[in-house]
Amino acid sequence: MLVLVVNWMANPGKEEEVVRVFGKLAAASRQEPGCRMYVVHQHRDDARHFLVYEQYDNDAALQSHRDSKHFQQYAVTELPTLGTRINGEVFQTLP
Repeated sequence: MLVLVVNWMANPGKEEEVVRVFGKLAAASRQEPGCRMYVVHQHRDDARHFLVYEQYDNDAALQSHRDSKHFQQYAVTELPTLGTRINGEVFQTLP
């Protein structure tokens, strides 16, 4: 299993729009075959800071997610107008 952890920062005043877009992306992503978990978190003290935690069965499932229509619409097109991806790291589960 693969885990993707993404840190994301909303532009000032765009937090509510980011929550809305991430909500749509998360709902669609959870329906994908091979997606085991897709959870978006908002920092308790800094409402602009988001952390996305994703689990996928394998590399093919992660790539399918990245190629999906909803990912292209929300993550590639809409979210970059509302903030910036700080980093993203992929981990694999230990046996």
